[in-house]
Amino acid sequence: MESWQSATRMSIFGHRSWWVLLGSCAFASCLAQGQAASPAFGPSNPFNAPSTLPFHAPPFNRIHDSDYQPAIDAGIAQQTMEVNAIANNAAPPSFENTVVALEKTGQMLNRVMEVFNCVTSANTDPALQKVQDYEAPRLAAAQDEIYLNAKLFARMKAVYEKRASLGLDPESLRLVEYDYKEFVHAGANLSDADKAKLKKMNQEESTLENAFTTKLLAATKAGAYATTNQAALAGLSPAQMAEAGLAARERKEQGWVLPLQNTTQQPDLTFLSDRATRQALFEDSWNRAERGGADDTRGTVTRLAQLRAQKAALLGYPNYAAWDLTDQMAKTPAAAEHFLDALVPAATAKAGDEAREIQALINKEQGDRQHGGFKLEPWDWEFYSEQVRKAKYDLDENQIKPYFELNNVLENGVFYAAHELYGITFKERHDLPVYQPDVRVFEVYDADGKPLALFYCDYFKRDNKNGGAWMDNLVTQSKLLDRMPVVYNVANFQKPAPGQPALLSFDDVTAMFHEFGHALNGMFANTDYPSLSGTQTPRDFVEFPSQFNEHWASFPQVFEHYARNYKSGAPMPAELVAKIKKAATFNQGYMLTELLAAAELDMQWHTLPATAPLENPDVFGPEALRRTHLFISYVPPRYRSSYFLHIWALGYQAGYYAYLWTEMLDDNAFQWFENHGGLTRANGDRFRRMVLARGNTEELEKMYEAWLGGKPTIAPMLKFRGLAGEGTK
Repeated sequence: MESWQSATRMSIFGHRSWWVLLGSCAFASCLAQGQAASPAFGPSNPFNAPSTLPFHAPPFNRIHDSDYQPAIDAGIAQQTMEVNAIANNAAPPSFENTVVALEKTGQMLNRVMEVFNCVTSANTDPALQKVQDYEAPRLAAAQDEIYLNAKLFARMKAVYEKRASLGLDPESLRLVEYDYKEFVHAGANLSDADKAKLKKMNQEESTLENAFTTKLLAATKAGAYATTNQAALAGLSPAQMAEAGLAARERKEQGWVLPLQNTTQQPDLTFLSDRATRQALFEDSWNRAERGGADDTRGTVTRLAQLRAQKAALLGYPNYAAWDLTDQMAKTPAAAEHFLDALVPAATAKAGDEAREIQALINKEQGDRQHGGFKLEPWDWEFYSEQVRKAKYDLDENQIKPYFELNNVLENGVFYAAHELYGITFKERHDLPVYQPDVRVFEVYDADGKPLALFYCDYFKRDNKNGGAWMDNLVTQSKLLDRMPVVYNVANFQKPAPGQPALLSFDDVTAMFHEFGHALNGMFANTDYPSLSGTQTPRDFVEFPSQFNEHWASFPQVFEHYARNYKSGAPMPAELVAKIKKAATFNQGYMLTELLAAAELDMQWHTLPATAPLENPDVFGPEALRRTHLFISYVPPRYRSSYFLHIWALGYQAGYYAYLWTEMLDDNAFQWFENHGGLTRANGDRFRRMVLARGNTEELEKMYEAWLGGKPTIAPMLKFRGLAGEGTK
């Protein structure tokens, strides 16, 4: 399951590059026409001063759509003044008056943007999208005014060059080195003429990324499968039919609606027995953003790829990936590609075996006119792989769901595992305002009983919510700024009909553990500087704590604590548990192959040279997969170019490989836990102290290897996926 937290390159003033996560904007139009005058910013604006609520939690009950634009504008203006004061300081540059001073800038802007990014991702509306349209290029320009400020960079460089003689503690030394590299990476060494070109590129890139987000949100909503023919939905359970009916009523439509998830494959394909319906649903997903008209993303995608390549060339790199990976663990595209290539043989060999099993099952149905005698296609995989699983492991998804009721999974699974590992406890709070009625808030207490953090969770799908699942901060931890963490998880689980329980698949359960792994990384943050706090780490490290936390979903002690029937409270029968365990590595060839295909698709787009023409996504995608031996008719990439939100709008460009890279890290980590006694406080506290609390305060390879006691390998990864020995046949 994907997380969107830390998807973007972090800024030097304590948080991410805000413009990456904003909505759509026709840049030329919005600059030319401007925006209607916003309300005056003053003491009545809820962002004017820090929140007085516990943990400085946002006062959502006082925040209105009209508050954001004046607060953002005021925040930009305030930070500009703060930065100029540092740059023009007559005193010789020092760590305190330059580096620390810079960390303290932009607090108002951070305050509003943390909330704004939350609501525009999880609960947007037309008014908020207009604010996004207006602010996107302005925020990009404001960021450039920091990184490309020659006087400021001169001061930063002076501190950097004498850093060894300043007597700095390790975290402060790390901050100096981090900031200096971020300036250089952002173009601080360019000539004035090239800086001007870069600013224009950054503004256009921001605009295109935002345009992609809004187009895709609309295309995904419009692409939902709708029918008034109940027979077309044969195979769905009564609860699933009720959910589909509810989705239709929410849209004021007749019949039933199956909303699209963010990925290529759709969960309902597992159950739909009518092949024509499966094909229609798959094609709705596959073509969602390629139907022509205002919501078609292909033009945006091709220009983004070209623009990024041109930007990399301006910065002195052969392609965007070469520029982008310099501050990641992989360092170079070649290293990332080498890692991916090593996984392809095992993944595709296993996927081929799985396909042959499915085709054999299809062939057994030759006498059935509806089902038999056809070649396996992508829309058949989910349905028939489930039949294979039932036959091979006697396991039915509908048998499992009654044991995974959402609230029970959260409190007796996710929270329980965190308590056993780290000693933390949770108490729900009903007195803090939220941005949407489905959102819940928990106060988190440390093992010594002291308050640690606030945790918000928002799990149900809405048409005004971006697809996927993610974690982020509403308040970022920092001892310098006297801030404790306020974090949130968002997902897109189907909301049940009124009065019905929210029953999850085991994949959904795993997703909850995943996102909470990010949340733990944010909650346990214990650093001085916000720029280095919590999840402010490279993409190919940030997914490590979250994917590691997934392992506890199936750990026997944890599983037994939450896997209980929602009606009777009875634990899952031992024979069903055994079946789940036995089937744990089922379909892993397919799942790894679809991830590899997406990662390679991303890397191919972002290794294009600046001289490459505008590419046709419909041609480029298949060719990219053929070049990397991943063009397999029955295994489409997890994302198609036209709806690959991670790489076109969420900062994962040239970085989708990070999910697999960090899987290698997390599987090595869980192997360490298994070798050292498993779920114990001693193990958890050591992991918290040496990894989760440290953020980006030291070189991440060294941090990881010091904790692990050596370098990671792909062997545990292949083991846990059940692929050991594959690819050598």
